[in-house]
Amino acid sequence: MYESFYGFRERPFSKTPDPRFLYLSRSHREALARMLFAVEERDLALLTGGIGCGKTTISRALMDQLDGSFKVILLINPRLTPLEFLRTLARHLGVDEPSSFKTDLLEQIGEKLYALFQQGVCPVLVIDEAQLVPHKETFDEIRLLTNFQLDDRNLLSVILMGQPELRQRLAHRVYEPLRQRIGMQFELKCLSREETEHYLDFRLQVAGGQPGLFLAPAVDRIHGFAQGVPRRINQAASLALIEGFGRNVRRIDGSVIDAVLDELQLF
Repeated sequence: MYESFYGFRERPFSKTPDPRFLYLSRSHREALARMLFAVEERDLALLTGGIGCGKTTISRALMDQLDGSFKVILLINPRLTPLEFLRTLARHLGVDEPSSFKTDLLEQIGEKLYALFQQGVCPVLVIDEAQLVPHKETFDEIRLLTNFQLDDRNLLSVILMGQPELRQRLAHRVYEPLRQRIGMQFELKCLSREETEHYLDFRLQVAGGQPGLFLAPAVDRIHGFAQGVPRRINQAASLALIEGFGRNVRRIDGSVIDAVLDELQLF
């Protein structure tokens, strides 16, 4: 539609978490660095942030930066009972027939972890939307994974990712044993107005376009609507490009954003 009109190779504000489009604001850069450090240290890490702030994209960027000495296991639906969680982990580790008995299942997981260690491979378990984990007992099993270790290192790394309510949930005293195992944590922040402008220009350039397509008044309105949340910035910018194409204008000004503002308020 508007791609050729604005000189794009692809759409710059897609909804998919493509790590090529990850704009490293100060907060996002620090989050990625901390997660990489946690993985290298084979630690348990916690990354939280609001809806649409870029947690999933950071996890994809993290995976892209890990070499063959790491085996990434991504769980995107953590609504699992303790046994379901352990059996799912076992299957991802390569256990052909995970046991239905917890004791045997833990032994299977331990054997696989040690075999991977001997091969020079460290599993990295990434649990997305971890605030949806339904049972405290499942969190207990996550904590106990850190017991799979040698004298000088853990046999796997675990990253919990979720919305701010995950941090609030884990603040309860019953989760104190888990909190003590968390070696690295970070709260992802939204973009400032200046970062919003850089974010727009960055994605335009990755898609093959030129910076400056969004004029300052348009950036102001987008930031006011999105409050620095990347997903909402994408929604606003994408609709604005469609509107701008329909108007046959080469640059997006405040009037274009005003025209789509009513539609934006529905999101």
